[in-house]
Amino acid sequence: MTIDLVPIWTLILALAVFMYVLLDGFDLGVGILFPFAPDDTSRNLMMDSVAPIWDGNETWLILGGIGLFAAFPLAFAIIIPASYFPILVMLLGLIFRGVAFEFRMKAQRSRFLWDQSFFWGSLIATFAQGIVLGSFVHGYQVQGRHFAGSLFDWFAPFPLMVGVGLVFGYVLLGATWLVTKTEGALQRWARKKARIALYGVLIFIAVVSLWTPMLEPKIAARWFTWPNIAFLAPVPLATLVIAAWLWHSLYSTRETATFFAAMGLFLTGYAGLAISIWPNIVPHTISLWDAASSPKSQAFLLIGTLFLLPIIVMYTGWSYYVFRGKVKGDTGYH
Repeated sequence: MTIDLVPIWTLILALAVFMYVLLDGFDLGVGILFPFAPDDTSRNLMMDSVAPIWDGNETWLILGGIGLFAAFPLAFAIIIPASYFPILVMLLGLIFRGVAFEFRMKAQRSRFLWDQSFFWGSLIATFAQGIVLGSFVHGYQVQGRHFAGSLFDWFAPFPLMVGVGLVFGYVLLGATWLVTKTEGALQRWARKKARIALYGVLIFIAVVSLWTPMLEPKIAARWFTWPNIAFLAPVPLATLVIAAWLWHSLYSTRETATFFAAMGLFLTGYAGLAISIWPNIVPHTISLWDAASSPKSQAFLLIGTLFLLPIIVMYTGWSYYVFRGKVKGDTGYH
């Protein structure tokens, strides 16, 4: 009797992608907000708030990419060529941002260059990730088992719109992170930026929610036919409740609640995406089972993954525990 490992690998891949979006999302958001900070002291605190943990957050990106390649090679062979240029731009942005962390703390006369590198690297990486996501939801031209489109299929209104939307989303995560990690004037500034970002996020959630069903009749049928509309209603309702909770928290004295509420919005959006494309991994043509590697390959790779995954979870949790609390101006990475 052969055990179906596809659901297990689906959960591992979904976890890796979601954890990356949440964890690297907020430090990319901090980078986007960076040049708009009130003063240089605030910028130092902003960078200090993410400096000890930003590189560990990107471990989830590596896990997601390797998991896709190993467990769903057909999907990898289609998605990567279709998104080659946005992925390349994303990696370049992440490189420039990473270099800025190391050089800025030692630079004096050239510090402004690394400030710009930190900002533009974060912004470009975020926008490119949004384009990759938008292209994924939009779907690819597939013939048989091959990508049949051009390298510039991503340059379309829907992917570009999702790219802008993700910038607002990451800014919301970054601003609410700063609310939890800072105090005083910088925290008040972060609350204002979070409220502005929340407006943008809600607008883009509404636009994507209306636009996505128009891309594929199967998605429209899944969300708007009976009895699905009743079963799936909790997802948009939860989004509204979480948005109201976040809005109220931003006008109160709550700190950690703002960050958890922002993550909750990403969770409901992620759930909506999963519902829309299930059971496909290449929308809207190839299912998870059609794209999966052989059962023996999945089983062999799963042994190492089940050993590695708890280690990643533990050291991620430990790093956040060690660097918990408010970031102070007398200690830091600058």
